[in-house]
Amino acid sequence: MLSRRQLLSASALLPTSLGATACRDREALRDPGPEKAQGLAANTARRVREVAQLAESQPTVEGAGVHLRRCLGGRAVPLLDPFLMLDEFRSETPEDYIKGFPSHPHRGFETVTYMIDGAMEHRDSLGNHGRLAPGSVQWMTAGRGIIHSEMPKQDRGPMWGYQLWVNLPAREKMRKPRYQDLAPERITMTTVGDASARLVAGEIGGAKGPVVDIATAPLMVDLALKKGGLELPIPASYNAFVYVIEGAARFGSSRPVPRGQLAVLGPGDVLRASTDDAARFLLFAGKPIGEPIARRGPFVMNTDEELQQAFDDYRSGRLVQEG
Repeated sequence: MLSRRQLLSASALLPTSLGATACRDREALRDPGPEKAQGLAANTARRVREVAQLAESQPTVEGAGVHLRRCLGGRAVPLLDPFLMLDEFRSETPEDYIKGFPSHPHRGFETVTYMIDGAMEHRDSLGNHGRLAPGSVQWMTAGRGIIHSEMPKQDRGPMWGYQLWVNLPAREKMRKPRYQDLAPERITMTTVGDASARLVAGEIGGAKGPVVDIATAPLMVDLALKKGGLELPIPASYNAFVYVIEGAARFGSSRPVPRGQLAVLGPGDVLRASTDDAARFLLFAGKPIGEPIARRGPFVMNTDEELQQAFDDYRSGRLVQEG
């Protein structure tokens, strides 16, 4: 979501420290006897993820002048492997979004656009064209390179959505680009405790999201929690975070986390969330890649040389390849 001038002049390489190593309990357990074994096994198998870091989303401007809030990818939380960035576009003022995101390139990662309200139109250099309506999702794997635009299909009314950037491992950075376009009715609806869930990717209690064949095997779910709580398993090896979009919720033993705040979740294998009223939040979890990152503007590679090659390919017209 960068203008041509921004991407050609981009020079700030973001040094990153990849992933978080999950802490593991090392306490030696005595033989509890058969009468306690079942309960002990259940207790040791579950560890609630606590909030490791809180960060307020920050205002920024991208594209041709779109006003956003950067939730992940700013100074407070530069990244959480494999997640590189999360932006929120949410406004009822057309001047905040009307200029959209004209043609710009990507290479080496995936973009995920989730619309809650309003409509966007997508076009790309491979001839793809589509409309993102409320409730729809587009999971785009940029791979070796694509040039696309994302422009509003309205000149008034609210516009509300999110774009997530997900890294690709080295073996897939130069793969053929691909799309998974999901209309609202294709998003999996399920329940988790006292919450209704819109499951985009991953699995919850046997329900599976429609997005498939993603290298980082992510979990992405929009959870609307009524008064009460929920518990949701997350693989212990995954990095995870939540972003509150309505109300306020507690995660683990945290204080209530209000709208507009991102909570990085620490080690564990279960998310416990609760609210005294009602809350809605997005949960993202994924398998860390654990590789070096060379990142500048619209390109995310593994080395500075690969990054420079991406810029050279774009300037010379070689970024997009047929077939």
